[in-house]
Amino acid sequence: MSIIQNKQAFHDYFVEDKYEAGIMLEGWEVKAIRAGRAQLKEAYVTIKNNELFLFGSHISPLLNASTHIHPDATRTRKLLLNRLEIDKILTKVKRAGYTVMPLDMHFKGGRVKLAIGLAKGKKQHDKRATEKERDAKHEVAQAMKKAKYL
Repeated sequence: MSIIQNKQAFHDYFVEDKYEAGIMLEGWEVKAIRAGRAQLKEAYVTIKNNELFLFGSHISPLLNASTHIHPDATRTRKLLLNRLEIDKILTKVKRAGYTVMPLDMHFKGGRVKLAIGLAKGKKQHDKRATEKERDAKHEVAQAMKKAKYL
C-alpha cells in the first residue's frame, strides 16, 4: 500500500533499478506517516561511510506529539539495506554515474519501507518526448472511452 510517490523523480530521471529499503524512524514519525503527513518531493539519497541516508524528506509532526520530544521534520534518516545491495549500489554510483533517488514510501508487513531507484538524468528533449508519449496515450484512452459509449 503506497503512502507517497515521488513523481518528480520519474519526470527528471530514467529509473533503471529499484530496491526496497527500510528506514530508521522515530515513533512520532511513524504516526505522522500513517496520517499522511510526509513528502518526498525534494528528498534525495546520499552515501556516507558506505551507508545510505535519506536527506530532505519532510515529515510534519502531529499536533498531539509528545511534549518532551522536539521533532525535527527534515532530519536525516538512515536507510537499511543488505550489505550486498549497498555494495552494488555504491559501485554503480561511483563507476557508471548513477544517482540514487527515493521513489515511493509504502507499508510492508506493518513497517514503513522506501523504494529507491538507480537513475540517470534526463535531458530536456527526453522530457519532451516523455510528455508527448504520455499525451498520446491519454488521447488514445479518451478515444477508446468515447467509442465504448457509441
